[in-house]
Amino acid sequence: MHYSLKKHLLHFRQPAGTSRGIYLTRRCWFVRLSDGEREGIGECAPLPDLSCDAMPDEPYMEVLREMCQRYVDTGQIPYDALRPYPSILFGLETAVASLTGSTPFDGSTAFSRGEEGIPINGLVWMGTFEEMYQRIQEKLQAGFHCVKLKIGAIDWQREIELIRFIRQHFSEEQIQLRVDANGGFSPEEAPSKLRQLAQYRIHSIEQPIRQHQWNEMARLCRETPLPIALDEELIGVNDPREKEVLLDTIRPHYIILKPSLHGGMSGCREWIALARERGIGSWITSALESNIGLNAIALFAAEMYEGQGEMMYQGLGTGQLFTDNIPMPLAIRGERLWRLVQ
Repeated sequence: MHYSLKKHLLHFRQPAGTSRGIYLTRRCWFVRLSDGEREGIGECAPLPDLSCDAMPDEPYMEVLREMCQRYVDTGQIPYDALRPYPSILFGLETAVASLTGSTPFDGSTAFSRGEEGIPINGLVWMGTFEEMYQRIQEKLQAGFHCVKLKIGAIDWQREIELIRFIRQHFSEEQIQLRVDANGGFSPEEAPSKLRQLAQYRIHSIEQPIRQHQWNEMARLCRETPLPIALDEELIGVNDPREKEVLLDTIRPHYIILKPSLHGGMSGCREWIALARERGIGSWITSALESNIGLNAIALFAAEMYEGQGEMMYQGLGTGQLFTDNIPMPLAIRGERLWRLVQ
């Protein structure tokens, strides 16, 4: 068994505005494992200023090399040692699963066999009113019935106007609206803004206030007129007991899981199991990975949600963002992501 590492730089088709600034490029590392006959590949892609394991290139590579070598030496993924490094854990898990053909690469789901597509939301990035309006129109014309809006980038009243416009033209049955505030509201203003949003029958709001304010977030979840989903709040919470305490304290309506940020596939399985025990819903999204990571995340989503009733819309459409993505057997048709299997 041996491994190799390669750094890769992806380029966005257009600037991607996020709560952490504007991305023009996306840095990732590919892990390749080989036993002489088979090969597996995984992607390690921490997000600057967001991932709990984001760090300069050299120390990141040091940890990555050490963990890959430990796997090569022992044949075991060092899960406990990798809990603080979710992006590395996800990349190594993916490389091992694709090498061995184990879950979720084992062909056990209808998605993995190319028989069913996964329903996904259409993501509308932050931008000016005109840009966001045009992007919404494009998503609707493409056949999406769930649209996620990144809010907090332009004037609040303009954003409310945009949401009002959508609801004037499309009912709740026609379009499910999700919004992502990326922690942009203060605890004081959040209740008022949630009430305004609730008028337009929003499915859920993601991370209304910034993370690490558990008491304020718990109060919002108790009193909110629309469901609240946690995302950034889960970053860095890698111990199973701490996960239980967070869910029991805040009691969100949903959690949104990104394997690169939230503990790899194994850590996300823990989150989903704990959420289900508490009646908390969940869905999975990508975190601006290349198609290598997106393929693994989609396979994982199918593993976790197929056969659990009607699958919620997942956030798996970011593979179209890059000019120089890695070819993979994935295609978006209408509002579903398909795996193309010959």
